[in-house]
Amino acid sequence: MILFITSFSILSYLLGSIPTAIWYGNAYHSIDIRLHGSGNAGATNTFRVLGKKAGSIVLFVDALKGFLATSLASVLFYMHQVDWQTCVTLKIFFGFLAIIGHLLPVFCNFKGGKGVATTLGMVLALHPAAALASILIFLVVFAISHYVSLGSMVASILFPVLLTWGVFGPVEPAIIYFGIFIAVLVVFTHRMNIVRIFKGTENRMYLIPAKK
Repeated sequence: MILFITSFSILSYLLGSIPTAIWYGNAYHSIDIRLHGSGNAGATNTFRVLGKKAGSIVLFVDALKGFLATSLASVLFYMHQVDWQTCVTLKIFFGFLAIIGHLLPVFCNFKGGKGVATTLGMVLALHPAAALASILIFLVVFAISHYVSLGSMVASILFPVLLTWGVFGPVEPAIIYFGIFIAVLVVFTHRMNIVRIFKGTENRMYLIPAKK
C-alpha cells in the first residue's frame, strides 16, 4: 500500500511537470513560449501568442494532467485497497501534487505556469458538477471583462462557496477545504495580474475578434 501511494505520488508530480506549452511551442512553432507574450508557460499565453489551435491543445493536455493524476486514487479504490473517504483524500493529494508539478516542473528548472488548467482537470475528476459550474462562471466573467485572469480568479473563489452553500448536495468537508486552498493559491499566482487589472494594463482576450 505504501509502495502504491508513493509511486502514484511521484507519478502525479511528474504528470503535472509536463511543460505542455513549452514543448508544443518548441516542437511545432520553434519558439520558447516563455520569451513571448506574458512569458507564462500556460494555456492563456499560448492562445495569445500561437493562436486558438495551439492554445486549445495546451489547455486540454494541461487539464488532462490534473484529471489523470487525481483519478489515480480511483485505481486504489477499485482495487479495494482504500475506502471511499480515503479515496477522496488521496484524490485531493494526488491532484495537488500535479498542480505543484505544473507550478514547479522538474523538466524546466522549476519554472512553470499558473496551474489553472491543471486545477480544472483535477476538479473535473473530483466534483464534475461543481467543475462545470466553475467553467460557466469563468466564461461569463471572461465574456464581460475579456480578462482570462479575472475569470479564473472569480471561478476559483466561487467554487468552494457553491460547495459550502450545498448547491450540489452534501460534499466531503475535505473537498471544501481544498477548494478554499485552491482559491487562495490561484489568487496568489495571479497577484501581478490583479495589479495590472487595476492599472488598466492587463492584456485582454476576445472569443470573437473584432472585425477590422
